[in-house]
Amino acid sequence: MSTVRSELSNTRRRTQAALVAAARDLLARGVAPTIEEAAQAAEVSRTTAYRYFPNQTALLVAAHPEVATDSLLGPEPPADATARLDEVMERFVALILESEPQQRATLRLSLGGAGEPQEALPLRQGRAIPWILEALEPLRDRFSEPELHRLALAIRSATGIEALVWLRDVGGLAPDEAAEVMRWSARAMLVAAIDSGPPGTDKVVR
Repeated sequence: MSTVRSELSNTRRRTQAALVAAARDLLARGVAPTIEEAAQAAEVSRTTAYRYFPNQTALLVAAHPEVATDSLLGPEPPADATARLDEVMERFVALILESEPQQRATLRLSLGGAGEPQEALPLRQGRAIPWILEALEPLRDRFSEPELHRLALAIRSATGIEALVWLRDVGGLAPDEAAEVMRWSARAMLVAAIDSGPPGTDKVVR
């Protein structure tokens, strides 16, 4: 009996992985796939696909390229907040550029998902905020939790796929130029916060 259960479990994992891989492949082409499209690409029946993902949003959340990433700091991160943020931003911006078609597709879904609960949408889960807060860890003895969170939000607002789309489509920058602007903006915000306090701080911090 345990062997049968193990085989069923492995089959389910393979089926789910095939659906996610198919969705990611379609996203890489700039298409936000439906359950039916992912099922067809994965050679899985539509009925079976719906057992794993009840709707398109659930599928795209699973296929979003950042899901499995817990930290953007290396095994021996620097002690200085500025160096830590530089390291996080280098990797974060690279991740956005590498998966730009997928990111654009999920951005379109998130912008159009006003009726969906926040936790269900790929770009409304704030995955980058914990990465940025981890970079800012050395500042916890200087700023309160709400102050650090506001600073992380400010940095995120100038860096992710939304900023990249604006810099490229509206600003007309090449990918490497847009990446440099995002990294510069993140560092500039941190320097400003260290000098005069995070957003919402009405006094100079020394």
